[in-house]
Amino acid sequence: MSVPSPLFVRHVASPIGIIQLTSTEKELFSARFAENEQEKDSPDFPSCLQDAETQLKEYFDGQRHSFDLPLHTQGTVFQQQVWQALQQIPAGRTDHYLGLAKRLGNAGAVRAVGVANGANPWMIMVPCHRVIGAQGQLVGYAGGLWRKKWLLEHEAKMSGTYQTALFNE
Repeated sequence: MSVPSPLFVRHVASPIGIIQLTSTEKELFSARFAENEQEKDSPDFPSCLQDAETQLKEYFDGQRHSFDLPLHTQGTVFQQQVWQALQQIPAGRTDHYLGLAKRLGNAGAVRAVGVANGANPWMIMVPCHRVIGAQGQLVGYAGGLWRKKWLLEHEAKMSGTYQTALFNE
């Protein structure tokens, strides 16, 4: 994957850590948790980066269930299909890898769906955290399982589908 230039950087505080947003002049390039070293915020940044920050704040305030942002399309055709399918999972709901593979017309592509899910550069905005194990267990999230659980519980509360035991733990 080639990295476009220039990239603009903005850090957003959230209840689950600092999120580093990067964008081109017109599209969001990535949204990842900034665990350790952070690049400095760009002194000037495009409106798409401001829109991403605003929408993230609305999401964490419980006012937004999905995101409407221009994304810098990267990855294989299959990855892009998986990322589009992820955006179809409503807040407060989950799916599993086999379910996504079947929706994409290839039940045998479960592992490939998992790899594409893990390669998603727009954590939260393209809701890879809404994918759980086939038996309802909490599995795989690059931001950490504790964040995945927090996000799913947050969305369940927002959508009114909150349960005391959301996962088979």
